[in-house]
Amino acid sequence: MKLIQVIDEACCAPVLEAPPSPEEAARLAAALRVVADPARLRLLGLIGARPGGEACVCDLTEPLGLSQPTVSHHLKVLHEAGLLDRERRGSWVHYRVRPDRLRPLAEALGGGPASAPGPRAPSASPRGRPRASRPPGKWHGARDASEPPAPS
Repeated sequence: MKLIQVIDEACCAPVLEAPPSPEEAARLAAALRVVADPARLRLLGLIGARPGGEACVCDLTEPLGLSQPTVSHHLKVLHEAGLLDRERRGSWVHYRVRPDRLRPLAEALGGGPASAPGPRAPSASPRGRPRASRPPGKWHGARDASEPPAPS
């Protein structure tokens, strides 16, 4: 039986402040494995974006395109890691994201108050793709008069 890393302040030493010890690196890697699944990342986003910041399992199966048992398994992993709170209401379980538990992961990778100064990654466009860098004064689709027309 695999144990799930609980994500809290102790799991996630900031790697940009000093090289982590082998034990710290192992704890952080185990914590990152919890969120390194596309379905779990989507679940965190789906739950956090819902009105009131909570969702029932019944609301999550269709957007994910996964069966209810599979969604429940991923929710269980996120809950055991401490990233979700849950509350039973009748026959359904409702989940809520715990941002305080996501913060140590972000800070460990340089994305928070504990981050060290350094170069920043290019920002993403609203569609989530990296923004293309253009020379000043150029806009998307513009071409110089000296450039030959694109082949059609």
